[in-house]
Amino acid sequence: MPRDALLLLSRLLLAALFIPSGYHALADIAGTSGYFAGLGMPLPTLAASGTGLFELIAGFLVLVGFQTPVVAMLLAAFCIVAGAIGHYGQGGDDPMLVFMHQQMLMKDIAIAGGFLALAMAGAGAWSIDGRMAAGRA
Repeated sequence: MPRDALLLLSRLLLAALFIPSGYHALADIAGTSGYFAGLGMPLPTLAASGTGLFELIAGFLVLVGFQTPVVAMLLAAFCIVAGAIGHYGQGGDDPMLVFMHQQMLMKDIAIAGGFLALAMAGAGAWSIDGRMAAGRA
């Protein structure tokens, strides 16, 4: 498979996680705020709104491949922070919940790795970034 097709597939798969997540966070702001409040976050409604908007907008930017290195680096950092806040040390005394949260933390770290690779590789030719680079050449 050509490089540009793989980069497009990577962007589609990563965006498929963040666009719906951002939408659902905003559509159920009360539920998202309640989750954040349960984690002990200050200003949970503001945090929920900001998180939902960030996931939605950044996911869309990755999808279309605009400012990909910057957005991918921001999403990598977001994944690490969100994983640490939402999953590190969570689960209480229930071994199954502890295991589930450990797996979710590792998933967030792996997604961050994918974003770092995308930041280094760029969006490819089949993107807004690629079109803009071709126009400058």
